[in-house]
Amino acid sequence: MREGAPDPGLYDYIPYKNRRKIVWPEGKTCAVWVAPNLEYYEIDPPQNPHRKPWSRPHPDVVGYSYRDHSNRVSHWRMADVMSRHGFPGSVSLSVALCQHHPEVVRDGVERGWEFFSHGIYNTRYSYGMDEAQERAIIEDSIETVEQATGQRIRGWLAPALTHTPRTLDLIAEYGLDYTCDLYHDDQVQEVKVSKGQLASIPYSLEVNDHYGFNVYGMAGREYADALIRQFERLAAEGEQSGTVMCIPLHAYLIGQPHRIGPFEEALRHIAADPRCWKARAGEIVDSWRAQQ
Repeated sequence: MREGAPDPGLYDYIPYKNRRKIVWPEGKTCAVWVAPNLEYYEIDPPQNPHRKPWSRPHPDVVGYSYRDHSNRVSHWRMADVMSRHGFPGSVSLSVALCQHHPEVVRDGVERGWEFFSHGIYNTRYSYGMDEAQERAIIEDSIETVEQATGQRIRGWLAPALTHTPRTLDLIAEYGLDYTCDLYHDDQVQEVKVSKGQLASIPYSLEVNDHYGFNVYGMAGREYADALIRQFERLAAEGEQSGTVMCIPLHAYLIGQPHRIGPFEEALRHIAADPRCWKARAGEIVDSWRAQQ
């Protein structure tokens, strides 16, 4: 039998059954965090030999303007629904948005949202970067977000989910303490890095609105129902050991007029459940870390 590729050794294998019990504040069983992706896409980005930023020839007016709906209209529609039901945002931020549309970033600050880096632009990828380039992006993220929000970023979601083999080690070296780039678990887990400590907080592709609408072809009510079913299962399993549910959002998708109503119904349902801990990403990591 031919041997497969070696285990990359990013984290230990810990079977879900019979894990150490995690207890969330006030006896809640499922920590729910909402991750709005506040992004900036370039209409004519530089080419990356490993991946095309747009499927159409550049400049892609359609792709750009469709996503620009987030920063002109639908951010406020989405954010108001979140605020109405008591969900703070933990923002996956295209750091360039701090310069391009500071009003959007300022609105998140005023709502008490947490910010972490999603790279500089969502049309510039980590593929092919050397170490100096990757360090420059991390340093730019730390400095720019701190100037714009007063917060030092703690987390990382790679731009367009693109990485190098050194990404996790580098963000930990710079003092960031959580990553959203591993999708392997429904609880916070330790990541093995060369320096410092790094936790993997559950993000989600399955209930990410991009996957729901653009990959799975869900209608708004189908997506809202998926959120409720995701929560109900995780909250029940969290009786044994606290679970985490992430709701990753893109305002130009979830904030469309025909989708926002069903989404609000789902948030209302989850918020009313006494098993739900409405938390920021950093609060979840801190609570988990204190129990290790």
